[in-house]
Amino acid sequence: MLRLAWRQSTSRNSRVEPTRLLTSAFLGADSPQQNSGSNIRCFRLIPHPPSDKAPLLHPPPAYYSSPVFMSMASGGEGPSSSPHKHTNRLAKERSPYLLQHAHNPVDWYPWGQDAFDKAKNEDKPIFLSVGYSTCHWCHVMERESFEDEEIGKILSENFVCIKVDREERPDVDKVYMTFVQATSGGGGWPMSVWLTPDLRPFIGGTYFPPRDHVRRPGLITVLTRITDQWQNNRPNVESSGERILEALKKGTAVAANPGESPPLAPDVANRCFQQLAHSYEEEYGGFRDAPKFPTPVNLMFLMSYWSVNRSTSEGVEALQMALHTLRMMALGGIHDHVAQGFHRYSTDSSWHVPHFEKMLYDQAQLAVAYITASQVSGEQLFADVAKDILVYVSRDLSDKSGGFYSAEDADSVPVSGGPEKREGAFCVWTASEVRELLPDVVEGATGSATKADIFMHHYGVKEQGNVDLEQDPHGELQGQNVLIVRYSVELTAARFGVSVEKVNELLASARGKMAEVRKSRPRPHLDTKMLASWNGLMLSAFARVGAVLGDKALLERAVQAGKFLKEHLWDAERETILRSCYRGDQMEVEQISPPISGFLDDYSFVICGLLDLYEATLQLEWLQWAEELQLRQDGLFWDEQGGGYFCSDPSDSTVLLQLKEDQDGAEPSANSVSASNLLRLSHYTGRQEWLQRSQQLLAAFSDRLTRVPIALPEMVRALMAQHYTLKQIVICGQRDAPDTASLLAAVSSLFLPHKVLMLLDDDAESFLCQRVPALSSMSQQGGAATAYVCQDFTCTLPVTDPQELRRVLLDGHTAIQTDESSI
Repeated sequence: MLRLAWRQSTSRNSRVEPTRLLTSAFLGADSPQQNSGSNIRCFRLIPHPPSDKAPLLHPPPAYYSSPVFMSMASGGEGPSSSPHKHTNRLAKERSPYLLQHAHNPVDWYPWGQDAFDKAKNEDKPIFLSVGYSTCHWCHVMERESFEDEEIGKILSENFVCIKVDREERPDVDKVYMTFVQATSGGGGWPMSVWLTPDLRPFIGGTYFPPRDHVRRPGLITVLTRITDQWQNNRPNVESSGERILEALKKGTAVAANPGESPPLAPDVANRCFQQLAHSYEEEYGGFRDAPKFPTPVNLMFLMSYWSVNRSTSEGVEALQMALHTLRMMALGGIHDHVAQGFHRYSTDSSWHVPHFEKMLYDQAQLAVAYITASQVSGEQLFADVAKDILVYVSRDLSDKSGGFYSAEDADSVPVSGGPEKREGAFCVWTASEVRELLPDVVEGATGSATKADIFMHHYGVKEQGNVDLEQDPHGELQGQNVLIVRYSVELTAARFGVSVEKVNELLASARGKMAEVRKSRPRPHLDTKMLASWNGLMLSAFARVGAVLGDKALLERAVQAGKFLKEHLWDAERETILRSCYRGDQMEVEQISPPISGFLDDYSFVICGLLDLYEATLQLEWLQWAEELQLRQDGLFWDEQGGGYFCSDPSDSTVLLQLKEDQDGAEPSANSVSASNLLRLSHYTGRQEWLQRSQQLLAAFSDRLTRVPIALPEMVRALMAQHYTLKQIVICGQRDAPDTASLLAAVSSLFLPHKVLMLLDDDAESFLCQRVPALSSMSQQGGAATAYVCQDFTCTLPVTDPQELRRVLLDGHTAIQTDESSI
């Protein structure tokens, strides 16, 4: 794992020389860092690096279930009642991450004009510290350095100190992370960057220890030398940073050449598949060895690739890669077998020992990936896991307003107590705990086995713990067990001479008891910030899973989420999405003043969620709002010269780089999602300019798509949808009628990545037919709900039987017949 992290870090280092000059100047010619690319590479060798979030180049168990929507999360930590020696202006903020630093002996400012003015008026450099509230190494640096009186004094006297929550301000994070990566070959959080008063970066890194350690300079040394260079070598400092920034402006530009078309989709898709197949790890699934991330964007691409290559060996291989990965993840320790949901990533290749943080965006994308796997395979396991994820989100990440919280931390206070939090303390088990909880002998079992014996066998629980030292360098998991399914239920049943039904019942009962025990443990910190973008992703998850399963409770929760977005994260007067809102001390939804305006991902993810919500409920208001938001997104972020969307408002002078995200990573790129949104909306609204805009966007990313499509698998899916053209599935009937529901269920049972679904009833006819006049010729046949499947301006003959509709949809192009109706 460590060798891999090192190799990935160095291989990305295409612009190392500037950082060698900078670090040599700041840390001295004898500093070991002049040869190691600043502190970042050291940071990347730590056990749980959260650096996947940076834009980088390159037999089933039974499931514990509970009523999905009966309770909302209450959070893991309340406000402290103890007096504080220090309180800074971050105490007035609402971001959980900023509030974690409100009592540091550092004169912190939030990102804003007050801090910028102070830096200019006092002619001081800015120390910018970026992180997020569930970041393990952000906690470490705060505890070691930002709570240190000596360091706080140095920072406050010599710098204007700005603290940024990267989830609140992804625009700021992207700019300076681009700088850190370009000048060091790696990146991650916490991110530490020093800026001139006009916000230009001149040196950066990630985690720094407080004091010199072995051959690593500590933060005090770094601060002292930066102060000296600022006072005595300022022209060189500023010019070096200026040169790098200008190089970054040129190097990060994404634009189409005049008249350029998108690349050929089949060629790009084949290359993307080959690149993924090359990095695929066959034994446990996933891509590369360790640390191993879920990468839902890769899995969704593979299933989409299969859908248009079903008869080829490559298509079959792609599907096998996706399904095997999803199965192994579901069985692994990355999946919380007791309290549902998925952890951030696995520190080993077998999905066993995770980094225990749980992120909303992971839950959202994995729920969609698992429900898609259930559609293509028919396996109940995948549907169970998809619902399992939503059980967790509904219980632990849901606000009573309908919104979704951002994350749960990896660290918590162990049951044994003590001041120090430990990684995974909330989730792991000793063998003695399991034996004490499950002491009963199982009637008829071989060797008078107890429930604990059977449970421990099935989930790999060992007396000495089941975590290897390699995965636990700090000894936090010594003697502990991370549950992982080691045997199928059938093998476990055979081993103990009991029935499969009895084993399923025993395991489910045991997990329920363990879930009750967990409730008594100190909970991890809960980040109760609610982000528009991640709420948009989760809106898609509830809508799509609910539609496939025909689960009304899930669909009601999706509608509740849509209403939350419109009530709390949409400024109707300014016609602007708001980035975030917060849970107040009295459990009410709060907003900061002034609120943070939404970024490109907020618009694109919410629009996608609204389109999925429309297709799941066929309530027209969600489609209408999606159209309104797309018009607003175009006005705010579209690049008229080069095509594609900027990540943030290009009129914001405090954001020095106008970036277009060219990486589908832990979250899909907003441009990738926008390419699909534009295509879908063009079919719903008849706006041909949106079809053209989608093509222009894809043309802008042609070079990236052609050379390294593995970096943009979600955008490759959009390119495939352009190439294969979307099917319009039009249902004529009353929304709540049984025959309409039967046709809709037939559509929802299939994975159809290249389709739009619409309902023509009394409410929708005026809106849809006005925009797509060809729909006016479609009507019910013989008073029954009727389906039309249209593609390339031709439609099938009308279909009223659900099984016949399934056949037409599965047959694809061969089933489309020219009919009087055209679209």
